Amino acid sequence: MSGRPTPRRRPRLDLRSARRTGRPRLAVLGTALVALLVPALGACGGDASSTGGGATLKWTSSYFPTHWDPVVGGSGAQFRELSLVYASLTRTDETGKAVPDLAKSWEYNTEGDRITFHLRPGLKFSDGEPVDGAAVKAAIERAKKQQNSALFGDLTSIESVDADGLDAVIRLSQVDYQIPQLLGQRVLQIASPKAAASPEKLDQNPVGAGPFTVTQLIPGTKVVLKKNPDYWDARNIHIDNVELTSAPDASTVVSGLQTGVYNFADIDPSQADAAKKAGLDVFVQPGFNASNISLNINKAPFDNPKVADAVRHAVNRQEFVDKLTFGYGEATDQPFPKGYVAYDPESENDYAYDPAKSKRLLAEAGHRPGDIKLDLVIPSEDPQAEIVQSQLAKVGITVRIKIDKNWATPFFAKDLTLSLYGTTGRDSAAQTLTAHFGPDGPLNLSSPYEPAGFEAAIAQVRQTPLDDPDYAKVLRAATRAGLRSKALVFTYSSPNLIAKSKSISKLPGNPAHIDWTGVTISGGS
Repeated sequence: MSGRPTPRRRPRLDLRSARRTGRPRLAVLGTALVALLVPALGACGGDASSTGGGATLKWTSSYFPTHWDPVVGGSGAQFRELSLVYASLTRTDETGKAVPDLAKSWEYNTEGDRITFHLRPGLKFSDGEPVDGAAVKAAIERAKKQQNSALFGDLTSIESVDADGLDAVIRLSQVDYQIPQLLGQRVLQIASPKAAASPEKLDQNPVGAGPFTVTQLIPGTKVVLKKNPDYWDARNIHIDNVELTSAPDASTVVSGLQTGVYNFADIDPSQADAAKKAGLDVFVQPGFNASNISLNINKAPFDNPKVADAVRHAVNRQEFVDKLTFGYGEATDQPFPKGYVAYDPESENDYAYDPAKSKRLLAEAGHRPGDIKLDLVIPSEDPQAEIVQSQLAKVGITVRIKIDKNWATPFFAKDLTLSLYGTTGRDSAAQTLTAHFGPDGPLNLSSPYEPAGFEAAIAQVRQTPLDDPDYAKVLRAATRAGLRSKALVFTYSSPNLIAKSKSISKLPGNPAHIDWTGVTISGGS
């Protein structure tokens, strides 16, 4: 493939545990697999609100939520939008650490198998229900038990929850110091228990304790919100109204920002230069994103380790960076970007690009050029697939790209042989690792396979407090153990890009999260 393709907006699949009792969980994908179009709002210059005055955020998103029940829709990239409505026990600061949100503090017992969260007093959900230990208990139990939950796989360490007034006491099935990192915006956005008693209604009428409340919701298209005066940190929320819409065709987003139809948008790297030339601010949001190729080692030809290794050495990661990220990404052979605490320098370049070695391995496995023909199954058009096809062809493997809109079913059933996806990562690095390499990991197409030594290594991570001087060393050892897996070939990492009007002030640099604390919009009166 020659030249630099202009990629379509690619959904960043953030897959959670897809099966419980062996059944595929299609609801997990939410917006990740659906490209929604929205009629453009009536053009109105500047930042004046169409919702009755005040500073208005007009955000058009490629990840517009299909589900507003956070148990169903909070697992993917759309958790950022859901956090307009829902708050969590913790949130992530600019260093990536868990800090107080609904919970003002927490502590572990001496054994490390019980953690108590102390909630802020006097808080209420937007329907008037109290934010207390009982609400936390209800949220966790619903996430663990609701049939279409996308979160239950993240909560396996939680055995039970006791509520005592403003305290929520979480009893663990194992020592796990990752819980404060885990129970943040991604995994435990807390809904009103009263509203959540009918999950179907909550899905289209969200009720939380976050910075904004919903005043209008048009499913799949638009939601209008207003500032929540009862939010615990309302004094630091300076936005009065929010208009969130599903993004139109990527080519029109920049012009919509220029004319004031929008003042905030997540954009593809291909749009960044145009946004800058249009006088817009382009915010490079740090994150944990990583894309990869998924192999099923339970199926031929990848049941032969030499073939799996041949694919590893056939992959030129830099080509993905050069053709897809427009200068914003970097090659990675791990589920983390370089510089992140869990990135293991010792594992770097273990499977360097070496097509000659790839051909030798295929020959040793008994395959001549052209013998292996594979279907690369993906949910929608994706230029990554063309790069994979081209690179594998150079070592004698024929790849046919097949688009299956119902891709989730065979993926979660572990019926595919070859696929690819990208994730937005997790605040808990241990959860990222288990999602990729654990025997029940949703991102492990080769379940129940896991690399030797991984189980013990990840258990050690959970047993190590986050402030322990050896934590980084222990975490990187778990990454190293996971990377022994033959089932995943990581390719590149790219940050989240946001284009915004200059009327919107600088955003906090919280990795992977959008935090509206302290953000102002000028000229919105």
